[in-house]
Amino acid sequence: KIVASSADKNFSYLPDCSDLGIPDNADYVYICENETINGTAYHTLPNTKGKVLVADQSSLFLSRPCDVSKYGLIWAGVQKNVGPAGMSIVIIREDLIREDLPEFVPTYLRYKTHADADSLYNTPNCWSIYCCGKVFQNLLANGGLEAMAQRNEEKAAVLYGFLDRSKFFTAAVRKEDRSYMNVPFVSPSKEQDAEVAASAKAAGFDNLKGHKSVGGLRASIYNAMPKEGVEALVDFLKKYEAEHT
Repeated sequence: KIVASSADKNFSYLPDCSDLGIPDNADYVYICENETINGTAYHTLPNTKGKVLVADQSSLFLSRPCDVSKYGLIWAGVQKNVGPAGMSIVIIREDLIREDLPEFVPTYLRYKTHADADSLYNTPNCWSIYCCGKVFQNLLANGGLEAMAQRNEEKAAVLYGFLDRSKFFTAAVRKEDRSYMNVPFVSPSKEQDAEVAASAKAAGFDNLKGHKSVGGLRASIYNAMPKEGVEALVDFLKKYEAEHT
């Protein structure tokens, strides 16, 4: 059951989640905390009215501090901010690790299977775990998640600041709901979007084309992207704008 949506404005904002019409028989409330395609992010968690909150944090995991006590379950694919694709991290409240699941749930898909085996029920993805460990050590050695959040906010401000001042490019998301990880924007036309993406690639800025389902342009600036990289992109966009207006 969808209890809130921003489909009316092409998912360019997050709806008010302070008083959701959550059914009494709901088992949980699910959110994608950072939505990569449209570039929205929850900066305030929804009021779940006592129901368990389940969040997909794949695209913002480790990008900022997180009070895990507010969730029943967090899951995240590691491929955005943590390590090589092919592994997921789950943080689950202990009372939700249950035995009384329907018989159709396979052994491997039961969280209790992995909890009882210390996440070693099967041969784990050792390479990904090793790489993730290196990332954890690097984060801890450089100020932790508080420092990472500050770096992400600063570099996102560079790009959003340019877009808000630009007469040529337009940010796609309402200010208060913008993602610090994924920044979608558009030029005056679809044809111009394609030209910008092609020119950017020729200049060394790859993958600026927006997701195929929405078009436009999109800059993904995950943890590994330094502020200098964002500044270089803004310099390119400024030059492009000056040459085409």
